[in-house]
Amino acid sequence: MTISARNQLSGRVEEILLGQIMAHVTVRVGDNLIESVITRRSVDALQLKVGDEVKAVVKSTEVMLQKD
Repeated sequence: MTISARNQLSGRVEEILLGQIMAHVTVRVGDNLIESVITRRSVDALQLKVGDEVKAVVKSTEVMLQKD
């Protein structure tokens, strides 16, 4: 699939927490975790399961950084 978003991070699904409508999916990218909240219907359509290789696609108009 071709997509215009340039921020694509390859990782592995580490955890899926299913609700009635939404799902919280945690993806490990190297030493980091990316967390995404998507619809449960999307989890079902993608047939996502723990251990799957996925790409986290980040499309945002704002990225905030903090340094202590």
